[in-house]
Amino acid sequence: MNDVTQTYPLHPQLLADCHRLGCLSATHLLLHRNAAVPWFILVPETDLANLLDLPAAQREAVLADCRRISDYLGETLSYPKVNVAWIGNLVPALHIHVIGRRPGDPCWPKPVWGHLETVRAYSAHEIRTIRDALEMFGLSF
Repeated sequence: MNDVTQTYPLHPQLLADCHRLGCLSATHLLLHRNAAVPWFILVPETDLANLLDLPAAQREAVLADCRRISDYLGETLSYPKVNVAWIGNLVPALHIHVIGRRPGDPCWPKPVWGHLETVRAYSAHEIRTIRDALEMFGLSF
């Protein structure tokens, strides 16, 4: 069951930093604008700031969406490591980062926050290709 709507107001900083790809079963799926690493952000519809405070059913659904993106990064894009974090120090709205990592990426082995100096924007074609690949992987928007 998909309770996520396209009209949910996302935090302005998330919209400034990301491309909105669509809605998964329990979250809005965003793609960080910096194409240096594959960096997805999943946003559940909630006023709660902490993932662990979500009602159990919603938390499990959100984590299932995170798992699906993690599987896509590992199985389709062959990333050996996937970082998952919900920090929320700058953006108070609950959001979960799911980032593909591998030795030799622009800031390996450091975290992407504060260490990702490479900035490359996605083209419109690349964004469509990523969205299509996610759908081919079985994710529906």
